Amino acid sequence: MILIALAGVGAGAINAVVGSGTLITFPTLVALGFPPVTATMSNAVGLVAGGVSGTWGYRRELRGQWKRLRWQIPGSLLGAILGSWLLLHLPEKVFVAVVPVLLIGALLLVVFGPKIQAWANKRSGEEGAPISRGRMVLLVLGTFAVGVYGGYFTAAQGILLIGIMGALLPESMQRMNAAKNLLSLLVNVVAAAAYTLVAFDRISWVAAGLIAVGSLAGGFLGAHYGRRLSPLALRIIIVIVGLIGLWRLLAV
Repeated sequence: MILIALAGVGAGAINAVVGSGTLITFPTLVALGFPPVTATMSNAVGLVAGGVSGTWGYRRELRGQWKRLRWQIPGSLLGAILGSWLLLHLPEKVFVAVVPVLLIGALLLVVFGPKIQAWANKRSGEEGAPISRGRMVLLVLGTFAVGVYGGYFTAAQGILLIGIMGALLPESMQRMNAAKNLLSLLVNVVAAAAYTLVAFDRISWVAAGLIAVGSLAGGFLGAHYGRRLSPLALRIIIVIVGLIGLWRLLAV
């Protein structure tokens, strides 16, 4: 119980700052003997609390983003619904097989994000400037795809979101991180609701409760200290956590 709660604290903090906190809690639950699908569902339910605290901690950076988020939010919600349906109806190995590929792609986007963003800024103007309709379509489609991924497995969806937004938006890392926290929270809420309604008996409510308590505290800590990080430091953390998560995911 202590290990699960501590994993929840770490996941909540990492989700607020970077994303991919699931790559702490999911392997922990599996290592303790939980079946993979039970671990996935219990983790998604528990991390909702951490998503709330992390999003609240970054509420200041969300200001001025609602004109874009009103299009991204439906993409996240619809994607999460589809992803949750896939988890409940398809063998888990089908999707887990492509998770390492998606994570590697996201890390490459994060690494090369500054160059891509500099090129994008030359075409769009200063930070926070309106983006073209074409890029908005790509952004919404990318958000939907990450929602599907998050509704199914949840791991590293934050890294994927930051990678996509970094390639398409003239925004600072901290503002993109705030948007990522909100969109990831919505995906987790939809997934948790679907799992609860359809597979209530397959969720470990003790594990979910411990992760919820831990991630709630971790989300506040991550939001408080994450805002103080420079964009370079934040990118370095994203890459390090992503590589560790990739190794642990392949090990599991």
